[in-house]
Amino acid sequence: MLRRINALCARIPADLVALMLRIFPAIIFWQSGRTKVEGFTIKDSTWFLFEHEYALPLIPSKLAAVMATAAEHALPVLLVLGLLTRLSALGLLAMTAVIQIFVYPEAWITHGLWASALLAVAAYGPGRVSVDYALGLDRARR
Repeated sequence: MLRRINALCARIPADLVALMLRIFPAIIFWQSGRTKVEGFTIKDSTWFLFEHEYALPLIPSKLAAVMATAAEHALPVLLVLGLLTRLSALGLLAMTAVIQIFVYPEAWITHGLWASALLAVAAYGPGRVSVDYALGLDRARR
């Protein structure tokens, strides 16, 4: 029975797995980005949070707010499309590390799940259901 289960799992298309590994972390970051803006304007509450709760040691709060808000909008879109996929995954992985280390260190289980998915995308690529693959930019197979 175990062999049958293993054989069945081995038939799960790798491209489906890659797509899911891209979509679900992207949704998390996209939704977070949407809470930071109203229309095309960064909310007052976002400025406040970056100054007081999300304060980073090396980056001024206003710059961090703009960078994080822009990244949380651009990188998830690229990740879902599978365009500049590995670079986008690494960008979100870096954001995850910053959030883990400087903002919410107690949320390591959640951040570990995000990091695992993003690291898998960075390591194994976007799969064939991606713009990168269609353009011939990432056809590396493992």
